[in-house]
Amino acid sequence: MAGQLQDKIVIVTGAGSGIGRASAIALAREGAKVVVSDVEGPGANETAETIRRAGGEATFVPCDVTQDGEVQALVAETVRIYGRLDCAHNNAGIAGRLVETHQFKEPDFDAVINVNLKGVWLCMKHEIRYMLEHGGGAIVNTASIASMVAGSTAAYAASKHGVLGLTRQAAFEYGTRGIRVNAVSPGIVNTPMVRSVFDRDPGAEEIYTKKSLAKRFAEPEEIGEAVVFLCSDASSFMTGVGLVIDGGWTTK
Repeated sequence: MAGQLQDKIVIVTGAGSGIGRASAIALAREGAKVVVSDVEGPGANETAETIRRAGGEATFVPCDVTQDGEVQALVAETVRIYGRLDCAHNNAGIAGRLVETHQFKEPDFDAVINVNLKGVWLCMKHEIRYMLEHGGGAIVNTASIASMVAGSTAAYAASKHGVLGLTRQAAFEYGTRGIRVNAVSPGIVNTPMVRSVFDRDPGAEEIYTKKSLAKRFAEPEEIGEAVVFLCSDASSFMTGVGLVIDGGWTTK
């Protein structure tokens, strides 16, 4: 039986670890040919090799999502290799410094906004340009419950609120032209980025674990499955949605 995304061409940014890696692997399992992208090569190459060892097809294309020319080249290289682009998971992101609003230094604030928000916009900009000319597609952005509730940092919350806003605006603009745009909004996920944060503040892990009704963090694979769903025809009537995957955190 063919997978849900058989022979679809998908870009995943931030695919070197965490949610991006899990998403790329899940998409490939469902038959997609995945362009694995990250600003750093070792992790992304490992993701691509994991997919190939499992019998899937994956290609690593490096990209710094804060640079317009590199994002344009990522989409162009995807089309050159595979002939088209059907779906994208715009996932690249950073946590930034764990400080209060008044303590942020401008370069640190800008760094988070540039990767998490501007990077998603640049990816959508070039993906949508291609999709408009070639029959549409599906885009999934990585937002966060930080787009809904407080508890992270000023820069991170602002960036993720922005991602959800970009997602809804793009869905509104292109929904009648064959392009669906949705977001996943995870709670705390057991990723290297999150672990690096809690390594700096070990007591915070227990505090945040208790906020989930499930009393645990999500695993990256649980978010990856939602990305598969939002890229597939199973979600064909969904656009402009921020799909919350938080173990019940935001019910409180």
